[in-house]
Amino acid sequence: MPKINVYLPDDLADSVKEIGLPVSAICQRALEQSVKRVTAIRAVGDLTGTDPTAGLVAFTQRAREVVRLAITAARDRGAAEVGTRDLLLGLLTEGENLALRVLTAIDVDPTRVLQGVRGLPSGAAGTSAARFSVTAANALELTVVEALTLGHNYVGCEHLLLGLVAEPDGAAGEVLRGLGAESKQVRHAVSAALAGYVQLRANQGGLAAAVSTALEPVLRRLDKLEEKVGLK
Repeated sequence: MPKINVYLPDDLADSVKEIGLPVSAICQRALEQSVKRVTAIRAVGDLTGTDPTAGLVAFTQRAREVVRLAITAARDRGAAEVGTRDLLLGLLTEGENLALRVLTAIDVDPTRVLQGVRGLPSGAAGTSAARFSVTAANALELTVVEALTLGHNYVGCEHLLLGLVAEPDGAAGEVLRGLGAESKQVRHAVSAALAGYVQLRANQGGLAAAVSTALEPVLRRLDKLEEKVGLK
């Protein structure tokens, strides 16, 4: 079996050794999840089907809706490809996702972001936005990486925001970074927002309600898996 070296900061390496964590098993599991999710994105080649987001099983319903809105936006402007600008426009027009609250938390006005996106040049004309652009595909892959880095078992709109900021060549990243959104800052804001949400749920309905909310996407996927293999 081939070996892959994993380099850790000294303090983390010391803690791993002290606790005795099974590094190989943990890394293997994380890499398996990464490969599955990135492969799912790369498999979304043709966007002209009934539901082009059907393969994005790790994405939340809201995140998948954002992708659908992005496809519609690209078609409305007559683009040959769905770009990062369209993904960002999808985030903004969906209107109720955590990414928008994160932008507000770091003093980036979503209205100004929308103005920045709408002020971009139209780009190359096409027929039906049948595929993701190279930068959009890269941003979606970075979205998956950000979710895994944060230890999340789902891909949400907040991760998409991080992916768009981190992608170096897309128009969306240029707009966001131009208004002051940087990867480290956004990542901290996402973590704080999620921690605050879980605490709010705990205060409102007890810890059980907060845990139940956090497990909802996992349980939904398990139900679907059981249906596929005939356990239900």
